[in-house]
Amino acid sequence: MAATRGEPETTEAVHEELGALRDSIDNIDAAVVHMLAERFKCTQRVGRLKAEHQLPPADPAREARQIARLRELAQDAKLDPAFAEKLLNFIIAEVIRHHEKIANSTRSSAGVPPGSGDPA
Repeated sequence: MAATRGEPETTEAVHEELGALRDSIDNIDAAVVHMLAERFKCTQRVGRLKAEHQLPPADPAREARQIARLRELAQDAKLDPAFAEKLLNFIIAEVIRHHEKIANSTRSSAGVPPGSGDPA
């Protein structure tokens, strides 16, 4: 194809738009990371509270409610609910792992061997 007079301007405009969109994506990614960090600060506090009161690290009923809630939010936001569920399941698994670690640490400092007591 032969180059037209408008082609360089179109290419430059496309690159400018791509740059602006990518800057927005970078800002959103940064916000997501900061929001996840805040979320994990809260879940760490939940984990300590559960450990102090010998509550299990996992709460399947709450997790099911959260998944249903997030799927609905995703659908309302025009985001694939299956993707949202996968993301939340990944986050929940990490939270439970942290809660188990906190529970084991709390048991150890109380003189109870890890793995003792009521399993989750």
